[in-house]
Amino acid sequence: MRLGAAGAVLIEGARACGKTAAARRRAASEVLLDVDQSAQGMIAVDPALILDGATPRLIDEWQTAPVIWDHVRRAVDERAGKGHFILTGSAVPADDSTRHSGAGRIVRLRLRPMSLFELGHSTGQVSFKELLSSVPARASVTDMPVRRLSELISVGGWPGHIGIPSMDAIQMNRSYVDDICRADLRAIDGVLRDPDRIRRFLRSLARNVATCASLATIASDVAGPDQSPMTGHTARDYLSALERLMVVEDQPPWAVHLRSKSRLRQSQKRHFVDPSIAMAALDAEPEHLLKDFELFGFLFESLVIRDLRVYAQAMGARVCHYRDNTGLEVDAVVEAGPDRWAAFEIKLGFGRIDEAANSLLKFVDRVDTSRCGKPAALGVIVERGYGYRRLDGINVIPIGTLGP
Repeated sequence: MRLGAAGAVLIEGARACGKTAAARRRAASEVLLDVDQSAQGMIAVDPALILDGATPRLIDEWQTAPVIWDHVRRAVDERAGKGHFILTGSAVPADDSTRHSGAGRIVRLRLRPMSLFELGHSTGQVSFKELLSSVPARASVTDMPVRRLSELISVGGWPGHIGIPSMDAIQMNRSYVDDICRADLRAIDGVLRDPDRIRRFLRSLARNVATCASLATIASDVAGPDQSPMTGHTARDYLSALERLMVVEDQPPWAVHLRSKSRLRQSQKRHFVDPSIAMAALDAEPEHLLKDFELFGFLFESLVIRDLRVYAQAMGARVCHYRDNTGLEVDAVVEAGPDRWAAFEIKLGFGRIDEAANSLLKFVDRVDTSRCGKPAALGVIVERGYGYRRLDGINVIPIGTLGP
């Protein structure tokens, strides 16, 4: 926890990713603003009273009363020491209350759904941190049957799903999507949107997950043959609202110096914060993926990106992608500081390792390593097999062996 570094910590993340449970482990008192009606009434009279209580004091779902933000900032200024408050939030308020950043007062921590390692579905024999220190991958054989993998994608990394039957978890994910369509988006900005159109937009995003589909493409897909067209402005509005709800998190392009004449593409890759949301938006079950391996491959990539983001965040790194005008793409580029980076291809299908390795070597040949340094690691992440480093320097990493 970062309570020793600032007066308050803001834990942000999608609903149901475990923010409140994590905060309660350190909090000495709490107020749950999303369910405590008396607290909401008190805020209307004197918001500062909500801050009274043993510290660290948890203020859960603070965005339901955005006025709290400035009161927390002032309280931190007035009180000696660190670690007075823990705020949690599953949405960014409509008026962007955090525009007064709280620099030096409030530090942010993004909480994500759990990785396969955290869920107990990966051995962690291949350490992400060690990969970025150029340690070769080395792991005993793991078997991740595609049926099991399709189930893990469908259930997702939600802590509340641990120990419950898969189909129950899948139904809970569908209820989550229903809530997004009917209530959650409206709650963050008060805008009344058509729930059916929100659902079609989510389905379009799900069909385009792990691609660089433009908003125009997504808007066209939303309209369909029998619906009125969605404008680009409306599509941007929907995407912005979903970003503020923290259920979508696009993957930015990597800005890198090239020594070739290739030109970088600047499109973002589309992802939900967890691939299970895409499955729920499509009303899909594991069996659907077994019949549509193209979709399965995209969702496997999205699952791996979720896990890479968890591990990268712990190191202060970020996960980007590469795409240029020649069609060369790299699924994940991890930027871990000046002259420290790694690149990964993500392939569902053990027989595609050579193809992916060749793409990585071609990519490195285009990068101006004199300006950004040589890669700390190059790897192909697959669903099963041994973890090892090939003679050409490419690591082969089964997802069931990857950990922090």
